[in-house]
Amino acid sequence: MSDSSRDTAEGAGWGTAERGAYQRLMPSETRKISWLDPRMLWAARNGVLASWFGDPTGRTRSRWVAQRAAAGAPPDKVIRRDDPDTFSFMVIGDTGEGDDPQYAVVPGFLKVGQDSRFAVLASDVIYPVGSADDYAGKFFRPYRDYPAPIYAIPGNHDWYEDLGAFMRVFCGDAPPLGPEPAPRPLTRAWLRSLLWHRPRPHDGRHLAAARWSRASQAQQAVQPGPYWAIDAGPVRIIGIDTGLLGTLDAEQGAWLREVSQGPRPKILITGAPLYVDGEHHPCAIEGGGTVDDVVRDPAHHYVAAIGGDIHNYQRYRVGDRTLQYVVAGGGGAFMHATHTIPHVSVADVTERDFRCYPLRGDSLAFYSRLYGRRLRLRRFFTLTEAEATAVIAERLGIPPTRTPGAPARVTRRTRLVASLLGAGGRPDRTSRLRLPVRKIYTQLFSPSSATYSPPFFKCFLRLDVTPEAVRLRCYAATGNRAQEIDPPVEDEVTIPLT
Repeated sequence: MSDSSRDTAEGAGWGTAERGAYQRLMPSETRKISWLDPRMLWAARNGVLASWFGDPTGRTRSRWVAQRAAAGAPPDKVIRRDDPDTFSFMVIGDTGEGDDPQYAVVPGFLKVGQDSRFAVLASDVIYPVGSADDYAGKFFRPYRDYPAPIYAIPGNHDWYEDLGAFMRVFCGDAPPLGPEPAPRPLTRAWLRSLLWHRPRPHDGRHLAAARWSRASQAQQAVQPGPYWAIDAGPVRIIGIDTGLLGTLDAEQGAWLREVSQGPRPKILITGAPLYVDGEHHPCAIEGGGTVDDVVRDPAHHYVAAIGGDIHNYQRYRVGDRTLQYVVAGGGGAFMHATHTIPHVSVADVTERDFRCYPLRGDSLAFYSRLYGRRLRLRRFFTLTEAEATAVIAERLGIPPTRTPGAPARVTRRTRLVASLLGAGGRPDRTSRLRLPVRKIYTQLFSPSSATYSPPFFKCFLRLDVTPEAVRLRCYAATGNRAQEIDPPVEDEVTIPLT
């Protein structure tokens, strides 16, 4: 097995490594996404409009669910597969930017997943706004050689065009919804309707041709709607749709409570992680209660909750029953920083129980190089991997996650760069000033952080299921050839089912 980032800097992808062969898989032309482009921000405005003028997601979702029920989808929305008691499946989140970081994941994903029974895409299948014609280069082409079915749950970006393309691709070529009644003038709903982004009139004209990339019978999967459950071997996998604003409508909440009943071990897949960046986000359900209330109820027998949306890997070991809460959004979109995560102390999770990828030191080194280039201040901003690892260890009060090859001295410059780039610290050392600075950093700077040279710090999951346990492994994809040939395991945990 090859070195991981926890072993060596080379295992993390640093150094003068040979670039991977993933570029041969890519289309000849790709449109690179920049979240500082005003045109792209304007196209993706529906999330902001929903927060200002009211969120129509629940009503639209109910119409989609009713349409699928009328077309013959099972009322309980359960997909009953014939998998044996011992099988494997893949999870990959936030994939669809269609550029180097997404395609860099594909060789390792295909190699590790070659004998898996199916895969699940967890959130944000297509950036920037879920358009139908973007599926050709951001879904069908990259995963054309994955031999098994792919199921999906939508993320907020898939909802920016009211989920129409997602429903066509994953839900039996669902036809468009009819128009809704016009809202009363001069109401919040009227204002929202005036500004709402909608699909282009001819969007989807290339979709039929794109489907031929995954046309074999063994690759087909039709799901009953944007949320669903899969009975596979000894487990039930439940996928929920958190819409534009990361919540559940009352109808879906009632379904979740119903489908969670019974002794069968369960794994939740969600577009909004319940534990992330050292914080608890239980995910509200309209009418009362939260998704985490359902997951934490011992009568429901959940063993893990896996969420996309945040573009890295994190794992939190929570509770007396040892629930594993996982962030798995590193499948292709720009890398969200992990060095901004403070010393972990949430619920009963401590720093000792926490894992992340990229390592915080690698994240800080990555961003120091990025902003050194962007601001033309490379000599000041750029930190070596050893310097970044050392200053993170000092700020968090923990041993270095990866022992540097040579001793690195923490200087005033490295401390200043770490502070400017929002590095986390211990609670007793975090001032009131640093908290808003870190929040601004993660919300403003990260969305413009797309980079097109390795290491990319992408990842995907493989889950091996037996009647006794689920073995969850996080694999890295850096964009370098060494990690393509032998994808390193960055984290591994075995979750008992009995």
